Amino acid sequence: MTKNSSFVFKFLQVVAWFIFVGLCIETGALAVNFGYSLWNPLVLKNLYNKLDLSAMYERSQFVFFLIYGFILSISFLKAFLFYEVIKLVGKLDLQKPFSVFVSKQISRIRTVTFSIGVLSIVATRVVQNISEKGFDVNQLNEYWTDGSAFIFMAAIIIIIDTIFKRGIELQSENDLTV
Repeated sequence: MTKNSSFVFKFLQVVAWFIFVGLCIETGALAVNFGYSLWNPLVLKNLYNKLDLSAMYERSQFVFFLIYGFILSISFLKAFLFYEVIKLVGKLDLQKPFSVFVSKQISRIRTVTFSIGVLSIVATRVVQNISEKGFDVNQLNEYWTDGSAFIFMAAIIIIIDTIFKRGIELQSENDLTV
């Protein structure tokens, strides 16, 4: 591996850590706001990221819990996705990249990515139905607008996973012949 490739790989590790920390902060803030709003519903007007769900809470607590559940779940899954990416890049040996660990991590990343996509699409449909019933949902779109992108990314990761599984087979055969 060249010195330039090593630098790029280390840089990508640092970027992954920054994204992971940012997503953890966002998820933590959303979770703390949710917990605090259960104790003191007056705080619903000043949630994280200027999210105001007070009218939704007053009109239907079930809808509030459903929507906030989607927000928390998607945020948690995004943070977990980058945790899995960090585990992958932390143990990836670029001299022999085709290992069972790498294949399992790629499969986990694929599953989490697909889950984010499906959950985002379901949340979008639920929010569309809720908006038809007169709820103000304009401020919620930023939390799940990228569902189809995550499903597309999961499809690409399936292809990468298949290539890595074949690479493991070839590397095993190569190790046995030496």
